[in-house]
Amino acid sequence: MSKEQTAIKATYFSIVGNICLAIIKGLAGFFGNSYALVADAIESTTDIFSSFLVLFGIKYSNKPADENHPYGHGRAEPLITFLVVGFLITSATIIAYESIDNIGTPHELPESWTLYVLGAIIIWKEYSFRIVMKRSKETNSSSLRADAWHHRSDAITSVAAFLGISIALILGKGYESADDWAALFASGFILYNSYLIFRPALGEIMDEHLNDDLVDEIRKVSFQVEGIIDTEKCFIRKAGMQYHVDLHAIVDANISVREGHDLAHKLKDTLRQEIPELGHVLIHVEPNS
Repeated sequence: MSKEQTAIKATYFSIVGNICLAIIKGLAGFFGNSYALVADAIESTTDIFSSFLVLFGIKYSNKPADENHPYGHGRAEPLITFLVVGFLITSATIIAYESIDNIGTPHELPESWTLYVLGAIIIWKEYSFRIVMKRSKETNSSSLRADAWHHRSDAITSVAAFLGISIALILGKGYESADDWAALFASGFILYNSYLIFRPALGEIMDEHLNDDLVDEIRKVSFQVEGIIDTEKCFIRKAGMQYHVDLHAIVDANISVREGHDLAHKLKDTLRQEIPELGHVLIHVEPNS
């Protein structure tokens, strides 16, 4: 299975899971008198739309290079990640606003059975986080990583709701708002996760140097090519699931231009064969003296 197929399959997994959970949470929150669960349902609903965005971004970013996009379409991925972050911030704002409004409004205690619903949701969302995060690492997909963190933030929101409902039920009348305080806390955590998702995507757009391990691997592979004496500058840009590389390779100063040209091609082919996630590789030949 290709990286694109792996990422798409993980995204469909997220979409189906979020649709089911949004319905379950919404019904349980409405009939169980729990705004924390309703808030949870709101986040799951935004997760559905953000997962569709991730799906679109993965498919578009993996389109092959063309005349107008010689480096491919990979930069669509971090742009989609920014939109996903926007959905997270929007849902957090809505949850916070409604929580503050409900804290001052008298309402009934949540139903005890909602705790069983939340317990099952927490287990499922943490499992979903681990599955999607594993796939994001396998595919080097920043938008899929953002989707994984959606699952983790959803799990944390559910944990907060579980604690809030438990406090309200244990302490009884007068503590009904513990459920709403839990939802408010969850909104703050969602905002924090939004920053964690946004920061690496911004680094990708800005060509920030974040790939020391890959640089070391490129230099190691380069030394395996006969005729390559050393390597100098190595610049890496991430675009979607691929890394584009500019590498300065040091060779014998006495070889011909043709030999240097052939050596550069041999190095390029070796790097792309040994490190499949590399996309465009530009080799600049430097004399050793």
